[in-house]
Amino acid sequence: MTESSGRIQIAFVCVQNAGRSQMAYAFAQRELTERELSDEITLVTGGTRPADHVHGEVVRAMDPVGIDLSDRTPREITFEEIQASQYVITMGCSADDVCPGGWAGENRDWDLEDPDGRSAAEVGRIRDEVERRVADLFDEIESPSEPHPT
Repeated sequence: MTESSGRIQIAFVCVQNAGRSQMAYAFAQRELTERELSDEITLVTGGTRPADHVHGEVVRAMDPVGIDLSDRTPREITFEEIQASQYVITMGCSADDVCPGGWAGENRDWDLEDPDGRSAAEVGRIRDEVERRVADLFDEIESPSEPHPT
């Protein structure tokens, strides 16, 4: 682990918190369980202008990988959550200057396409990319001497 003070917090942030950030958060929860890191890493997700519900195409795309997002509700990310995060992962909204800034941790923009309104095949491709990037991030956190591009 990279933080000597204890827990690492990772924030997955997007504008609506209804697609990419929800997928990333769900995959990260799975990584926490599989890697037995729940005592060392805290996860948060949210949006700057949250939607009313997770996009239906995202819920459907996550079903084949065994993750149910049907009961998730987009939420607003707080400034305090951003400030407390060592990693702030934005999903492609930083370029639009709509995601929060000013945190002490590391910001990474994954520049992923918005799945809203896309075909099942396109959303599946985005889902697979999110899953790969989350796994790479966890690999990097577990082995900080071997940086991985994320």
